[in-house]
Amino acid sequence: METSPHGVQSLMRNIRIIARLDVKTEHLVKGIQLEGLRKLGVPNDFARKYYQAGIDEIIYMDIVASLYERNSLLPIVRQASSDIFIPMTVSGGIRSVENARAALGAGADKVGVNTAAIKSPQLISDIAAEFGSQCMVSSIEAKNTRINIWEAYYDNGREKTGINAIEWAKECEKRGAGEILLTSVDREGVGNGMDIDLISNVCDVVNIPVIASGGIGNIAHMKDVITHTNVSAVAIAKILHYGDSSIADIKAALRQLEGIEIR
Repeated sequence: METSPHGVQSLMRNIRIIARLDVKTEHLVKGIQLEGLRKLGVPNDFARKYYQAGIDEIIYMDIVASLYERNSLLPIVRQASSDIFIPMTVSGGIRSVENARAALGAGADKVGVNTAAIKSPQLISDIAAEFGSQCMVSSIEAKNTRINIWEAYYDNGREKTGINAIEWAKECEKRGAGEILLTSVDREGVGNGMDIDLISNVCDVVNIPVIASGGIGNIAHMKDVITHTNVSAVAIAKILHYGDSSIADIKAALRQLEGIEIR
């Protein structure tokens, strides 16, 4: 069994390609390092297009939910669930088991929790116990503070926690999370590649799937993160929203990677 420079064993892996839709009120938006947001259109118009083109999953991220203490995604997800039949994750503003129940009732398959989980880690366990770990996604927003040190942030990358992001990932798994959505705030929206070291470090300390987010500017960046880390999925936004790459082209290129299965 061969091993890559980052310790990735050469086993056949199934990789999911996920469209990430950042939403502010009713608009799909895109920014750089989660700031400087630009309105792009109606979220479900993009979601429907990606579904028809063969995307594996969709993540709806309410990026101001924690700031305004509310979630505006449920009507959007309820509408989407009538004609989009792939797994959908709702993240942002999930502060309680009741919020999670409402999101799942609106048509979401999974809920992502960041801010509320950092403030009350028991929420991870409560949601996992109520709905199953497969429904509980721990969303981790990480910033590089020193060499090989990343800090977990919350409130859409605005607030420090003082918590080591790698240790927090381990804690999330311990408390019952079934998946981690790992966003590099430093790389998000920049398009110059993912934080391979961050992603590799998180993948090495958990046994649950890790979705890598932040930094994809072209298909080569996706090949890089898949080849050099043990990610289970890659979340993409910018290259889809701006039409830089098609889902068909992405999947065709990734199928050429040895040991990788793409749906």
